[in-house]
Amino acid sequence: MKLGFIGLGHMGAAMAASLVKAGHDVSVFNRTRARARPLIELGAHEAASVGAACDAKEAVITMLADDDAASEIALGEGGLVAHLPQGSIHLSMSSISVALSKRLARVHAQAGQRYIAAPVFGRPAMAAAGKLFIVVAGDPATLEACQPLFRAMGQKATVIGTEPPAANLVKLSGNFLTAAAIEAMGEAVALVGKAGIDRQAYMELLTATVFNAGPYTTYGPLIAQGKFEPAAFAAPLAYKDIRLALAAAESLRVPMPLASLLHDRFLRLLVAGGEHLDWAALGGLAAQDSGAGSLSGAGSR
Repeated sequence: MKLGFIGLGHMGAAMAASLVKAGHDVSVFNRTRARARPLIELGAHEAASVGAACDAKEAVITMLADDDAASEIALGEGGLVAHLPQGSIHLSMSSISVALSKRLARVHAQAGQRYIAAPVFGRPAMAAAGKLFIVVAGDPATLEACQPLFRAMGQKATVIGTEPPAANLVKLSGNFLTAAAIEAMGEAVALVGKAGIDRQAYMELLTATVFNAGPYTTYGPLIAQGKFEPAAFAAPLAYKDIRLALAAAESLRVPMPLASLLHDRFLRLLVAGGEHLDWAALGGLAAQDSGAGSLSGAGSR
């Protein structure tokens, strides 16, 4: 397919590379142009503007940090809505709010364009391997047209409905669940660690038995080791997703007391200087609060 790809952070660059390797004709755009260089060397084309990334494309993929960036790229002057050909697809793979996804679906439809929400679960290493889990929602015929893209970037694409915002809500709820697991692991590790029990041995036991699942096997060892750098998913982005989950919950009148707690814990992490840390550092707060660890490297006993 002839594609545009906008947003070349850790995840976006890896996803765009998977598309190039799969044989798609990919034009990439990023505000920081140096980030496009490795993809150009791989065989992608550099687009000088959002409009150039849209020109004569069957689909344009966005992988952007937050609502502000996604809104500016899609809805701003010279953005996707202004330049995407009629009938072409905006495949939004960013973690954005339910409200913005609703707006994008409406505006693209008014412009005669197609819109699919397809946020992902997975860290940059999974993106580089083309092994992401993709949550997709939108018009069934448009989803079918995107299947070659999903196969190039992910190990599984799960259709969650015909309304794009549903995929964004599922993504936000999934990040809420993962953050809850990180907080719980941090508290448990702080407890056993302060009692003199080997933190890594404790986590190896749990992840090999009753908690042998992705959030635990991925983040448990990082918490036990106090290894929060480099950030594969930075704490401010996780904080943003919890805020968006709470906003969706408020609009639906669904109390989420645990999400409110996580909001405050992430805020505590950022106040403590955790802006540059992986969101696994949320699990280091309990040890720091107990006086038995630090965010700069809690270590193991």
